Amino acid sequence: MDVHDDDHRLREEVSALGWLLGDLVERLEGKSAFAHVELARQAARGWRDGEDGAEERLTRILEDLPPGESIVVTRAFSAWFGLVNMAEKADRIRRRRALAESGTTAEESFAAALAMLDAADVATPELQALLDALDVTPVFTAHPTETVRRTMLKKEQRIAAALTVPGLRADLDTVAAEMGIAWQTDEHFDQPTVDDEVEHVLFFLTSVIYHVVPELYRRLERALATSRGAGAVRVPDRMLRFASWVGGDMDGNPNVDASTIRATLEHHRDRVLALYRGELRELFEHLSHSERYVTPSEALRARLAERSIEHGGDAPPERYGEMPYRNYVWQLWQRLGATREGGAGSYAGPGELLDDLQVLHESLATHGGTGADRVEDLVRRVRTFGFHLATLDVRQDSSVHRAAVGEALGRADFPTLTGEERSALLHEALAQAPPEPAAQMTAGGDLQRSLNVMRAIGECRESHGEAAVGGCIISMAEGADDVLAVLYLARLAGLADDVGTVPLDLAPLFETVDDLDRAGATLAALLADPLYRAHVAARGHRQMVMLGYSDSNKESGLAASRWSLHKAQEALVEVARSAPGGAVRLHLFHGRGGTVSRGGGKPRAGILATPPGALRGRLRVTEQGEIIFQKYGVADSAVYSLENALAAVLERSAREDADPGPRPHWREVAELVAAESRARYRDTVRGDPRLVEYFRLATPIDVIERLRIGSRPPARRSGEGIENLRAIPWVFAWNQSRLIFTGWYGLGAGLAAALDRHGLESLREMAAGWPFFANLLADTEMVLAKADMRIAGRYAALAGELGEELFPSLEAEYRRTCDLVCRIHGCDALLERDPQLQRTLRLRAPYVDPMSLMQVDLLARWRASDRKDTALERALAETVRGITRGMQNAG
Repeated sequence: MDVHDDDHRLREEVSALGWLLGDLVERLEGKSAFAHVELARQAARGWRDGEDGAEERLTRILEDLPPGESIVVTRAFSAWFGLVNMAEKADRIRRRRALAESGTTAEESFAAALAMLDAADVATPELQALLDALDVTPVFTAHPTETVRRTMLKKEQRIAAALTVPGLRADLDTVAAEMGIAWQTDEHFDQPTVDDEVEHVLFFLTSVIYHVVPELYRRLERALATSRGAGAVRVPDRMLRFASWVGGDMDGNPNVDASTIRATLEHHRDRVLALYRGELRELFEHLSHSERYVTPSEALRARLAERSIEHGGDAPPERYGEMPYRNYVWQLWQRLGATREGGAGSYAGPGELLDDLQVLHESLATHGGTGADRVEDLVRRVRTFGFHLATLDVRQDSSVHRAAVGEALGRADFPTLTGEERSALLHEALAQAPPEPAAQMTAGGDLQRSLNVMRAIGECRESHGEAAVGGCIISMAEGADDVLAVLYLARLAGLADDVGTVPLDLAPLFETVDDLDRAGATLAALLADPLYRAHVAARGHRQMVMLGYSDSNKESGLAASRWSLHKAQEALVEVARSAPGGAVRLHLFHGRGGTVSRGGGKPRAGILATPPGALRGRLRVTEQGEIIFQKYGVADSAVYSLENALAAVLERSAREDADPGPRPHWREVAELVAAESRARYRDTVRGDPRLVEYFRLATPIDVIERLRIGSRPPARRSGEGIENLRAIPWVFAWNQSRLIFTGWYGLGAGLAAALDRHGLESLREMAAGWPFFANLLADTEMVLAKADMRIAGRYAALAGELGEELFPSLEAEYRRTCDLVCRIHGCDALLERDPQLQRTLRLRAPYVDPMSLMQVDLLARWRASDRKDTALERALAETVRGITRGMQNAG
């Protein structure tokens, strides 16, 4: 297998990797299997190149293969994509390293952001304020789109390391060894448990992210020194923190409850304390200074003396008696051990450890700073990760809270009341003193579960620190009553303090377009309520609001979703700014997925497209599925991804006050595009009952629903309708069929209406001058380029007459959308302005095609067996994983 690219080293490596894989398949599976793979590869290339008869030849090669042979062919193509993905990642890493060594400023770097601020004459005090306000929080979730288990991720890490050996050719011997073991390793166990998902997230947090955090601070330090001079601007104490939903996300997952919250936070604490102890052991070996040559500070001497008396523990070996720093670090290591075990002498919290480390750092600095850099790295890690590693958010559906409140109030009709009626009842209940928590111990059903969760939150805050538990996320929030319900349940569980305030951030998650359109009014109603305003005041006048990208897209299409999200942010910013009783600090939380359909895309472009006032230095965003490995799987990628986000937030925050927002005319055009797009999308998805049946027949949704890749069911509620299906499998299935319907459908109708009413020049002005609109078009263009109507037509054939009825109109709408996007950009072909991505997608497509055609054939045969042929089902699962790897997108 080979691929053509302008970069000589990448071309050579991909060719070598293809040769290694071919040799492996022939050696482990036999000459016949290798020949079959090669025939399929050559025919697929021929089909893409327009070779006569290649399509029919490829079809014959892949049709009616025994399941075992299908698996071998699929695994070969899937493995090739895994290697190409790694080679491309290694190439990007090398390019970025070469760019840095040449002194060239990368667009996504701290240096570029600071250069922009310098050009804008941002004063040093203002720059310091911008840096101090930086607060970027990636939030890892367990959404079931990651189709690769941890064992395989580790192998891919080692392959990536072998491909990025500095200054040398790739270590292909290591690659070949890892490939061979990977080929003989089952990529999946049975359906993962919540504990498995926790371990999956901890893999990235502890094996990659923990180690790269200090490098981000050093990069910012170097960039500031170049920009303003060494020491002119102080690097912030903390600009990053991390959070997770895994173990706390109860929305539709019966496997998550109070016990998983407790267990997860215990696991977080255990792992981060073990990391600190390991680092202290390294410091112990490193800091071998002798009192013959150095004199430690008085503060350090005093602590050595008092700690040996106060905390006891095993004494260090006598031979280290004249090594003050080793003795000091030994004490810290012992005390952390006591903290981990819950014994005498424990640290009360990370603040005490930081204080001890600061004394060590200052002392080392007094005699040349030898060893101080390592201590500073540990200080920055402790500031970032605390004793909790990652904050655990807790999420639950609003309908569960309504049922629980109904039980508590003795009102079975509570969930069916209007929002205003529910708010009135809750306001009355909150105005009264809550009953003793013990009085609710006999409650049952949703109420008992809700109270147990609240009690677990309270206990974990006490035992692991306030930062251990994050926001209470309220899914499918519709109005103020959904937030008041959680406040009431928290008080009922005994979380309120003496004056009745609850120490939790209550974050409504607005997910549908209608709820997003009402988001400003909902927040205004909450902040106008004296009882709730008292709660916000107790939280430091801070309010978190979460915005849902997935469900708004699923029910209204991409353009309407994006525009509603943009307007919701504008409205929320204004409500928070002008709230009765004074401004509230708004903290927006973006629920983005990996694909464009679920809020994915280029991170920097998305950040720069936010409306004025929506950031103010703060970015909280979910990281989901396969995107986690793409961004945080290896150290260099993690550093790049985090620097990219931090630099973009810094740049956008600096420009917010001077940004007047879009022109009124542009807003008018956007309203039209969104309205017409939503109408077309909903007419098709909701208005035509045939679409649901087509989706069930012309995509592998029935396979995806049976994949054991997540602990959560694929549907929120029972029922065959699309409204009951989660956004993830909805997007996942359309992506597999190569139609990628969710990433573009409806936009063509909106653009056509805008073109007719406002003309092409208006749309071109918007694309050139408004980051929001430019980003919408760029994301859609990428999706359109990834879609393939030839392959999608093969899936449509699975729907028989229904496919013949519906697919031509879907294809026509696709063609129209492509044409309109190209006309606005003034180009002849998609991605003409991004030739590298255009070339990459074209070169990948021929190797995805065989897996797609096999999937179509296997689907027909599996369904003919009434979905009972387990061998065919296993082969289908392999095609799902292979296509995902080739497309680099799942759901």
